[in-house]
Amino acid sequence: QVTSFQGVAVRSLCTASPHEHPEHGRLVYKGNLAKAVLGVRFFSYSTSIFNLFMMPYIMLKTGIGFESLFIQAAFYGLIGFFTFVTPVTLHVLTKGYVIRLYYKDEMDTYTAITYNAILAEKATVFHQKDVKIPDITKMFTTFYAKTKSMLVNPTLFPNPQDYNHLMGYDKSFYFNLEEEKEADERK
Repeated sequence: QVTSFQGVAVRSLCTASPHEHPEHGRLVYKGNLAKAVLGVRFFSYSTSIFNLFMMPYIMLKTGIGFESLFIQAAFYGLIGFFTFVTPVTLHVLTKGYVIRLYYKDEMDTYTAITYNAILAEKATVFHQKDVKIPDITKMFTTFYAKTKSMLVNPTLFPNPQDYNHLMGYDKSFYFNLEEEKEADERK
């Protein structure tokens, strides 16, 4: 492919399509809340760090002091709650949000890209046979990959067959009446 850049011919040697990743495979899903999740978590982390550095300074300069030990404990507990619990809660709620999902046809493996605790991208590789659908619909979980919960939006898959294959909906359904009778008899 040859393109022109300010009058100079530039040759591109890229052979993969923009939706292909040589290591992970074909891009089958891209989450639309990736920037929002990253932004909220970054904002929460930055305000917690700011709070950690500023609270001692504010305490020393303003002379805020409480005579009651109970009031001091309640005040510092409230500050500690918003400093530590909020970022941890946000991490727990959003750690399974899939930013991008790749699929390799030849090995029938998926690579889910999520954010880890330090806001770096983390790749989780799993086979289609490792996907388990929860019996009861859970908040922030669409499926489990091995034992890790993952959250995807089914409507954001450009090709619905990719979602069906991921969830195992394209497999033939096998129903054994004898096994069902034995299960009823055991009850």
